[in-house]
Amino acid sequence: MDNEARKLGDIPTEEFRKYGHQIVDWLANYFENLENYPVLSPIEPDWLKSRLPPSPPQAGEDLGDVLADVDKLIIPAVTHWNHPNFHGLFSTSTSAVGVFGEMFAAAFDMKAMLWRTSPASTELEDVVLDWLRQMMGLPDHFEGIIYDTASVSTMHAIAAAREKAGLSIREKGMGGRDDVPLLRVYCSEHVHSSIDKGVITLGLGLRSLRKIECNQRFEMIPENLDEAIHEDIAAGFKPICVIPTVGTTSTSSVDPINDIADICEKFGIWMHVDAAYAGSAAIIPEMKPHFKGWERADSIVVNPHKWLFTPFDLSVLYCKDLSILKEAFSLVAEYLKTGDEKTVKNGMDFGIQLGRRFRALKLWFVIRYFGVEGMVERLREHCRLARLFASWVEQSSDWELMAPVPFALVCFRATHGVASTDLNSLNERIMNEINSSRKAYLSHTKLNGNFTLRLSVGSIHVEEAHLAKVWGLLNDRLQAAAN
Repeated sequence: MDNEARKLGDIPTEEFRKYGHQIVDWLANYFENLENYPVLSPIEPDWLKSRLPPSPPQAGEDLGDVLADVDKLIIPAVTHWNHPNFHGLFSTSTSAVGVFGEMFAAAFDMKAMLWRTSPASTELEDVVLDWLRQMMGLPDHFEGIIYDTASVSTMHAIAAAREKAGLSIREKGMGGRDDVPLLRVYCSEHVHSSIDKGVITLGLGLRSLRKIECNQRFEMIPENLDEAIHEDIAAGFKPICVIPTVGTTSTSSVDPINDIADICEKFGIWMHVDAAYAGSAAIIPEMKPHFKGWERADSIVVNPHKWLFTPFDLSVLYCKDLSILKEAFSLVAEYLKTGDEKTVKNGMDFGIQLGRRFRALKLWFVIRYFGVEGMVERLREHCRLARLFASWVEQSSDWELMAPVPFALVCFRATHGVASTDLNSLNERIMNEINSSRKAYLSHTKLNGNFTLRLSVGSIHVEEAHLAKVWGLLNDRLQAAAN
């Protein structure tokens, strides 16, 4: 491109239109042809680095050349999370309509720190999160705030619990004080690793985190929690937070929230419910029993970017009393004072970030396009598909289920073809061979020491045929191993 033609402004409007249409067409074709891509990128480490120039271009390049390099350089290095045979970790469910919302948010480029700097973002966030609260059946005293990921949401929840404990840590800190005992946070042994990172980040230390034993269904045992709290109080420690999970990472198990709430209320301890994955399922009427008692929580995290068709990233923290979070984090520098702090909500007051993205816009697009009924039906279908796959496992003499299937995750393993002592290596080999084929992607966990395969259903593109494909791959690999 001629630098003189570029001048000092942005891309010319006519070029923006031209390439904008091309990009939307490209994205439409991408979504339409996802199955034609390998699920996992086939490149080796440093493949992309070796093909990029070591220094930035001194003169501007034609945007057409940049777009051509998306096909040539970027696509080969992409692992396609939207692929209907991406079944590892927790499948994401990004929708094309959510991408539209992301495009507008990027164009507006609002920094949602103050109401004045971002009225649309601030007020739409409140409205959309209240819609989601209603959809999930939570009481109206819950108020939400949007962060990027559940790791950050939960860290803020623990910080709020610490603030509620009344130890003046905001002002005095924790170091060099004889009046601050060891603070305890409790969770199950199957908790997400972000809890560990949260206590590290907040300076509580890993020794503050006490993990409670689970039963055979991988659910926290309330009696063990009660006993642990009694022991810690007797030892002079101060319990500040209990974190039960609805939809644990390894198995999607559901801790007995109502019983845990009883214990938290008895001791006056903050209860934070981690529903990052499964919280979206609360919109399904028949799933409500899994969430019994979560309305008693002090805070709850739900990730619409996991299973509610919203592009990454968008995590929601609901608090029974959001003012506690404000007490922990609000800090208004002189240049941010506007005189209307008492009459408006400023997002910067509720966390460590000053600038915040206009994330609510994409969730607003998604909810309005699909509607509650459309979202319920899609999640209901994902759960049906997971139960269908689980039934194939149960009906086979070569495979076994390793955990219940309350939502859309199936934990299973091969049990035939080798000596029982070699089952771990067999299942690991089957998983690695399938992933290496790039025809599908599975992940794993370990349950009671057993290498366990995980199949997650969550892509908005997934259909029964895709699960049949994986089932065929699994049995082909098992038969090959047996021979």
